[in-house]
Amino acid sequence: MSKELLRIDDLHVSFSTRRGMVEAVRGVTLTVEAGEMLGLVGESGSGKSVTGFATTRLLDAAGRVTGGKILFRGQDVTKLRGDDLRQLQGAAMSMIFQNPRAALNPIRAIGLQIADAILTHKRISKDAARAEALELLRAVQIRDPEVRMNAYPHELSGGMCQRVMIAIAISCNPALLIADEPTTGLDVTTQKVVMDLLADIAAARGMATILITHDLGLAARYCRRIAVMERGRIVEEASPRTLFTTPQHAYTRRLVAASPTATSRIEDLVTEEEREGYAAVVNMPRQEPAHGTPPLLEVRKLAKRFDQGSAAVADFSMTMAGGESVGLVGESGSGKSTTSRMICRLIDPSEGDIVFDGQSIGHVASRDFHRSSLRKDIQMVFQDPNESLNPRFTAFDCIAHPLMRLDGMRAGDALRARVEECAERVGLPLDLLPRFPHQLSGGQKARVGIARAIACRPRLLVLDEPTAALDVSVQAVVLQLLDRLRRENDIALLFVSHDLNVVRMLCDRTIVLRNGGIVEQGESRALFDNPKTDYTRKLVEAIPHIEIGPTLAAAL
Repeated sequence: MSKELLRIDDLHVSFSTRRGMVEAVRGVTLTVEAGEMLGLVGESGSGKSVTGFATTRLLDAAGRVTGGKILFRGQDVTKLRGDDLRQLQGAAMSMIFQNPRAALNPIRAIGLQIADAILTHKRISKDAARAEALELLRAVQIRDPEVRMNAYPHELSGGMCQRVMIAIAISCNPALLIADEPTTGLDVTTQKVVMDLLADIAAARGMATILITHDLGLAARYCRRIAVMERGRIVEEASPRTLFTTPQHAYTRRLVAASPTATSRIEDLVTEEEREGYAAVVNMPRQEPAHGTPPLLEVRKLAKRFDQGSAAVADFSMTMAGGESVGLVGESGSGKSTTSRMICRLIDPSEGDIVFDGQSIGHVASRDFHRSSLRKDIQMVFQDPNESLNPRFTAFDCIAHPLMRLDGMRAGDALRARVEECAERVGLPLDLLPRFPHQLSGGQKARVGIARAIACRPRLLVLDEPTAALDVSVQAVVLQLLDRLRRENDIALLFVSHDLNVVRMLCDRTIVLRNGGIVEQGESRALFDNPKTDYTRKLVEAIPHIEIGPTLAAAL
């Protein structure tokens, strides 16, 4: 018989802001049994992470529990102080944070960081702690653990850093592990490895786990029960099969409808109100190029080597026609982003050539390409808008900047009209234009990045993981937006992504990269349905899916 490990009763959490108290969690009630993996899903801002932080007593100074109880092994966590609280945090319950690079100390070797966690809760020598740290690195399957003990976080990949975080989290054999978006930014195979590892360790050690995620496919694959949060409340709770085949709450139905399945298309993610208008866009006749028209983009035997080392990209060739969408997929380190940056002329190739609209641009130094008349024809949407948007620019300024630099527009009514047109094209409300990036949500910042990229009416848009950190509902909106822009404006899209579901839906063709070289390419649906190489097959098999039932399918 299972034993209840954690009970959250009517939890309320509020944060002090300039506008007064804001309630982030509003009466959450949950139970977690020993050894169980519970999924906690919902959009950003739904209160998932706040619930996790409150449970572990890691709320920041502005946040406080204003009501309810958090009972861990029958003891109210909200009342713990001093040594009792220290024994709880890290020893009895532990947390894996969303961004491992931000959570790890950048100036301390990872072996020492794991040892620090052990020494905090165990009275053993430093040598014994280092020996345990080494065993933990082996347990999380890090290659060459003896060497990695002395490595710093910046020397490790994202997947490696996440494994180090798992090692720290399990170092004192906690009874409860809370994993907050543990796979964000990881490619599908690394994501599967990390989650399989987490599930195996939890099962072997009898740990209960709360998996906080916006990826419904991930929750469906690994969790026995799933709780759905909306605006600080639990709106539905059930097994994955029940939740995704017969969702009861309207919010759950909307989340499930926006989550890609193995067969879904972009038009399937459109809401009922938008379906007719989107169908008209999809069915628009495409103007076929005249016979003998050269491709919009031709890449010939492209290669890139850094510091005379091994090739990050080797012998990459491809062509793209106007209005075509091509996906570039592969594991981290396969050369996707390097290739896209060379095509955008942000970095220089070591070998090969890039021909755009019949003109060779590969020989033009990246530092000089901004002077080329073709600069405005090739634009890029970057992965993280927090890093690519100037924090001192308003949304209006971000969109206006390329118009002033590349199109020669001056401040005035014409510039304002063009900026507002771009904002409307991407569904960004005009009243948000005076706001700075930190005043916008993730989805709103993603739209500003796209609006900036299309401002100069480019012919080729290169997108580097534009949906990586977005909720499924926001992701669906962004994908519809990109598909609409491509069809209406005949913009070619080069889409770089770890999310193979998204690539299959959005892209006409897909190119699979490994170690800087092409291993397979072809029409997207055919490639995903019948991969020819073992590597592509491994990527496809690692994709987490949800399966919707006939009840929901009939309602969509």
